[in-house]
Amino acid sequence: MTRKTVQLFLASVVLVICCVAIRHYWSAASANADPVDRDSIIAPVDESPAPASRDRSLARRSTSPKSPASDNADTPRRPNSEAGSHGTSVPPIVATVNTERITREDLTQQCLRHYGNEVLESMVNKQLIVGECQRQGITVTSAEVNAEIERMSKRFNIPKDQWLKMLKDERNVTPTQYANDIIWPTLALRKLAGNRLTIANEELQREFETQYGPMVRVRLIAVGTAEKAKKLRAEAVAHASDPAHFGNLAKTYSEDSASASVKGVINPIRMHGSYKEIEDAVFTMNDGDISPVLFVGGQHVILKREGLIPAQKVTLEKVGPRLEEIIRDRKMHGVAKDIFERLQEKAKGQIQWVWNDPAKRRQTPGVAAVVCGTPITLRELGDECLGRHGQPTLEALISRKILSQACRRQNITVSDAEIDAEIAQAAADGLRPKADGSPDVAGWLDMITKKRHISLDVYRNDIVWPMAAMKKLVHGKVDVTKEDLRNGFEANYGARVRCLAIVLDNQRRAQQVFELARKNNSTESFGDLASQYSVEPGSQALRGEIPPIKKHGGQPRLEEEAFALKPGDISGIIQLGDKFVILRCEGFTDPVVKNFADVRDEIYRDIFEKKQRLAMANVFDHLQETAAVDNYLTGTSRSPKASAKKSAASRGAAPIRQVPGV
Repeated sequence: MTRKTVQLFLASVVLVICCVAIRHYWSAASANADPVDRDSIIAPVDESPAPASRDRSLARRSTSPKSPASDNADTPRRPNSEAGSHGTSVPPIVATVNTERITREDLTQQCLRHYGNEVLESMVNKQLIVGECQRQGITVTSAEVNAEIERMSKRFNIPKDQWLKMLKDERNVTPTQYANDIIWPTLALRKLAGNRLTIANEELQREFETQYGPMVRVRLIAVGTAEKAKKLRAEAVAHASDPAHFGNLAKTYSEDSASASVKGVINPIRMHGSYKEIEDAVFTMNDGDISPVLFVGGQHVILKREGLIPAQKVTLEKVGPRLEEIIRDRKMHGVAKDIFERLQEKAKGQIQWVWNDPAKRRQTPGVAAVVCGTPITLRELGDECLGRHGQPTLEALISRKILSQACRRQNITVSDAEIDAEIAQAAADGLRPKADGSPDVAGWLDMITKKRHISLDVYRNDIVWPMAAMKKLVHGKVDVTKEDLRNGFEANYGARVRCLAIVLDNQRRAQQVFELARKNNSTESFGDLASQYSVEPGSQALRGEIPPIKKHGGQPRLEEEAFALKPGDISGIIQLGDKFVILRCEGFTDPVVKNFADVRDEIYRDIFEKKQRLAMANVFDHLQETAAVDNYLTGTSRSPKASAKKSAASRGAAPIRQVPGV
């Protein structure tokens, strides 16, 4: 029901979608453009992670691309075989883990396993768009790239240097990648799109109404059949005078679990932001009205209008430029896809995919693809994968190496049969069993490989194998005690406290609300206070109602106070972190199961798995802390000594030691 309500966040979401599309279709090489002067983009950010005084043979990032004089600005540059198209100089040895080396070749092969198909597709699309830019005489200058980066940082009110630093720290996108992988192709595609990005006045007005126009607060019930929906609507209409009845129906019967958990509350309905049938209904209803049964999104829906949120007091003239950007960015996603699909269709028969075809790979070794007669070599593909994904892939390789070494020390091996057993268990936990009761392994593997876009080889060796290995490393170290079982039984099946709650963000306000609650101690009054004062949206919208509080749920202070109350009692002020909570006890639920023996095995299995995961995390943390790691891509070292590790953490990272043998 909330498919289009993501448009509430268009200013940020559309940008992300567009960037994802661009990075998918495009590689870093600039096509038919002036070479981007990286230093003019953002000089303050030093991409070289280690001190300049370190050995020159160590891995480091170049501070700028080739001089503009060395390249023809109208000729797209091929990736450098040693450095890749991202300016990354990768040494023969990329890391050492407890004296064992990880080579550049190891890292390249791992990058290709994980990202080869994805990166190759973007490189092929690059070749196509390069040709189209040349054919149409389109150029994008470095000045235009720099201006766009400046504009983007201003759009989010962040200084340019901080904007680029944030992209690098949080998105693993360096300034060079941002300029070449995202900004340059965005500008090129805008020029290729021409008038397809033109914005009509009607589009601008609709966007203005969506972003700043009135909204309607509603509750929702969604079910799968028309018959059920008609019965629920009839009951809701019959009890329309009871303001709580519709929410209780939603909680009990709605099949949209997200809204059912908060008694049908959904995000306010905006104009042109949801299903037209819903908008037409709620904007013509009066407060308190219940809609007819609507069939939208494959479900039968009933809505209750709660109230109108007036339009914001802002003029179209003031926000028009920002809205134009939002619309243009949203259009850009679809236009980019259309352009690439058109170029691919135009080049049909002129593209030979080699990398993902073992037979062709044997026939043409060293070639990943051929585009309109121009080959993309395996080395170029590997370099591009390294430039885009080398650092995070190396971190994963280092972790794998640490785990492998621990297994060797303890003579632990993981057989194919054990991997198969892990997969079967995952299938049993994640999917319905087959008709004969056995796990649907084929269905599970199909879902994993297609939804996560990973190969079976990667799933077995990079996801399942580490899990099986860690389980063997902690074998015999997990103990489920009688106390664990008792606590688990109480937490999952014991009585719970039904409470109303008011959540405040400062103690002074909490004290004032506590006095008000104590003076007029009733469910209705407490609900009014929650609706007025609670800073937690759920408890505010539901007049203080929260899920029943169970024992051993992870909040001992809250649980202790709740279980000490009697029906009608009001708790003291309970401080939980930076929040202050007041509870009113409404009663206790009956235990779900009274006989411990009936559920003992289930509780044991659940607790064992949780303690096993915790033990695995602790063991792996210990392995990481006691490993000596030199990472020559990031220029950092980790010492096996705890004191050295703490020191390194406090200052970010230690300079790396010299690479042995390089």
